[in-house]
Amino acid sequence: MEAQRNGLPILFIAVILFLIQCVVAQGVSISSQIERWALLDLRSSLGLRAKEWPIKADPCTSWFGVQCQNGTVRNITVSGLRRTRLGRLSPRFNVDSLVNLTQLVSFNASGFPLPGSIPDLFGSQLVHLEVLDLRSCNVSGSIPASLGNSSRLTSLYLGNNNLAGSIPLALGQLSNLKFLELSGNSLTGSIPSSFGSLANIERLDLGSNYLSGPIPPGLGSLKGLRVFNVSDNNLSGSIPSQFSNLSRLLELDLSKNSLYGSLPKEFKMLKSLQKVVIEDNMLAGPLPVDLFSSLIESQVVDLSGNKLDGVLHGTFWSMPNLCFFDVSSNNFTGPLPALSSNHTVSMAAVFNLSNNFFYGTLNFSLGRFKSIDISDNYFQGKVVDTSGRNVTVDKNCLQALNQRSLDDCRLFYTERGLRFDNFGEGNIIQPRAAESRSESRKRWIFILAGVFGGIGFVVVLVLVLVLLLRRYDKGIRNQRGSGNIGPVPEGDSSQLPKDPANVDGSGDPFTYEQLLQATANFSGTNLIKHGHSGDLFLCVLEGGISVVIKKINSSSSKKELYMTELDLSRKLSHARFVPLLGHCLEHKTDKLLVYKYMPNGDLANSFYRATNSDDDSLKSLDWITRLKVATGAAEGLYYLHHECNPPLVHRDVQASSILLDDKFEVRLGSLSEVHAQEGDTHQSVLTRLLWKPQTSEPGPSGSGSASATSAYDVYCFGKVLLELITGKIGISKAEDAFTKEWLEQTLPCISIYEKELVTKIMDPSLIVDEDLLEEVWAMAIVARSCLNPKASKRPSMKHILKALENPLKVVREESFNSVRLRTTSSRRSWSAAFFGSWRQSSSESATISGHQNREGVGGFKQSGRVGSHGSGGIEHSPSRKRLSNEIFPEPVEIQDMERLDEN
Repeated sequence: MEAQRNGLPILFIAVILFLIQCVVAQGVSISSQIERWALLDLRSSLGLRAKEWPIKADPCTSWFGVQCQNGTVRNITVSGLRRTRLGRLSPRFNVDSLVNLTQLVSFNASGFPLPGSIPDLFGSQLVHLEVLDLRSCNVSGSIPASLGNSSRLTSLYLGNNNLAGSIPLALGQLSNLKFLELSGNSLTGSIPSSFGSLANIERLDLGSNYLSGPIPPGLGSLKGLRVFNVSDNNLSGSIPSQFSNLSRLLELDLSKNSLYGSLPKEFKMLKSLQKVVIEDNMLAGPLPVDLFSSLIESQVVDLSGNKLDGVLHGTFWSMPNLCFFDVSSNNFTGPLPALSSNHTVSMAAVFNLSNNFFYGTLNFSLGRFKSIDISDNYFQGKVVDTSGRNVTVDKNCLQALNQRSLDDCRLFYTERGLRFDNFGEGNIIQPRAAESRSESRKRWIFILAGVFGGIGFVVVLVLVLVLLLRRYDKGIRNQRGSGNIGPVPEGDSSQLPKDPANVDGSGDPFTYEQLLQATANFSGTNLIKHGHSGDLFLCVLEGGISVVIKKINSSSSKKELYMTELDLSRKLSHARFVPLLGHCLEHKTDKLLVYKYMPNGDLANSFYRATNSDDDSLKSLDWITRLKVATGAAEGLYYLHHECNPPLVHRDVQASSILLDDKFEVRLGSLSEVHAQEGDTHQSVLTRLLWKPQTSEPGPSGSGSASATSAYDVYCFGKVLLELITGKIGISKAEDAFTKEWLEQTLPCISIYEKELVTKIMDPSLIVDEDLLEEVWAMAIVARSCLNPKASKRPSMKHILKALENPLKVVREESFNSVRLRTTSSRRSWSAAFFGSWRQSSSESATISGHQNREGVGGFKQSGRVGSHGSGGIEHSPSRKRLSNEIFPEPVEIQDMERLDEN
């Protein structure tokens, strides 16, 4: 016992000496004054708070995210750090001081906003860099080719940003690279063939971009590859058979592309695969016979949404680790393989075999599965136990509810020479002889002849009507112009020389050489930004006219984009849309559109303006200007939704799509996403024929049908209104977890009964009196109504525009007296559209569905408010008020009923 007591001090001293030795080995303090000043400069340029990086403390021991070795900075992590108020107002990708940290090994800024392009220093000067993590940093521009010089780089994470352009071939030089993530961007072009040289790559993630072309066969030589994801692109061609060499591959995701051909028989060599997803392609033909017995270790198999056919071999019942199996929406046929007690498949797995041509009886209990869907097939007989939590058997030929018709089932089984149980009614339908089948074929010939004859008659009739209506429409245009909007305001017309070859409504034709010279061969110094539909360049034409040129590469982008914008310029004539001054379509691939230049750029960039003070402070737009911007944008959307025939939707409403001229007049841009409204009940068939809508292919912001509605525009416009109220620019563009959380915290501060609540979310830089505060309150009420989770409860742009033009009538009850005796229903009251929506949104969760937005260019002249003048030195032109006797506030009785409901 005494010996143990004597040994404790010695042990304690040994531990202390060991800790001191470890601290000395790691370097207690920074040893280089140059590196210290570099970190201080980085602290300033990123606007980091003193709490995380205290200026008087040693960076190596006290700064969060800074790690040193022997007094030298080795790792920097700014992910999770918070900015100062000035830093939040003007975030930028300014990390030039990193060049003085010559031994830097890792830079991690994941989730930390760094708007701007990636500087070349990461590839040209930080020679020891091994890890670069810029995921979800709002990075834009193109991927610099200089990154290919970072020979020590092992991890490059650039996912979930706004990167555009093609993937540099130079990235294939990164021989030490193990992890490459470029997903969730707007990258175009093909997958570089040089990627076949990434000998040490383990994870290659290129999903959710706009990549096209075939998958390079050379990728099959990446024997160390474990995860390969190219989902949600525009890839075509067949799956390379060389993929059989990827013996260590664990996850393969080729979904949502345009791959065709058959599934290579070499897939049976991929015995390590745990997840294989090839849904929504155009693969055809039968599956390799022993495919599922080879993929014995797989947990997820998704082959849905293709054109695969043949029989489905029952070896998938013997996959013990299987938890998800989906072969729905194919052309598989034959009986479902029997399931016996010898099979090892987990009963907790999810199976989807729907929408195929399976037939025959079911010889096992469906209730034993966690989830199984066999709907939309041709199974017959009795259903054995459907007591499972999620069993779907609809649209079959089973003795159950919600099945196919008797004729449909009889025809299916008869044509294949099979026995049908006649839904268990006793008269079993026997296979017909060849004579019966011949009679059936003759009957179908007569039916098809009648159908095609009727279709031909209808087509001829429609063509005649179309020609008559076009002649009538041409006569109307000759009498009153091309629309009901009136001429474009003065100052919007081009002063450029006219040309007899001018395309009607789409500006003047230019030569490619003219525009090439004006942009200095499309120099990067003239580049404004990489837009979704093309690169934007600022240049000055002869005569001193400033213009913006959109360069669209038709070989890498959707060919319909520039044709859509030209078509819209011919059909739309309104002062709230970007004036198209000219075009150049003579080049084989580069199509050029020339727009009027907007001196104040878009709302996202001009909301905060630099002042002349020494502290580099920024000044935001005054309230009068903000309301003016909101009203002008609403006018443009009102025109699309209510005055166009058929109604159109913008589909890209955000701060970057609202452009401002020298007097802060609004002009909507980003017109490449404009689409005819889906599901419009007021359109006639002939109206739809006369207007050629854009492709129904899902757009970048969501599915084609989900985003092609006026309610979607209204929802996005509601986020723009919240930006104007709170000063939180960026909300209308993003729809991530942070935005959702911010909306959930903000919307409860908007109440129809408590005006003061809105001051909790109002931009603190706004200086407003009592009247203007009521306008802020009114706009907030409009914004929340627009953000109703149910699309059917959101107000129309007609109601929104009237509310923004008369904001005080939304909130002042003293103006309600004149309507107490009105008997019109709330459905005919414009403000009832808001308060009906309000009641719905107040009682429901404020869960907001997300949509990804894209950048655009454009702008048009907007009128402001009558007699209003901004406080920020911005000149406002007189407003074109919409005087209407239909504008009435919400009747007091309705608000009283709301209070009774709440009590």
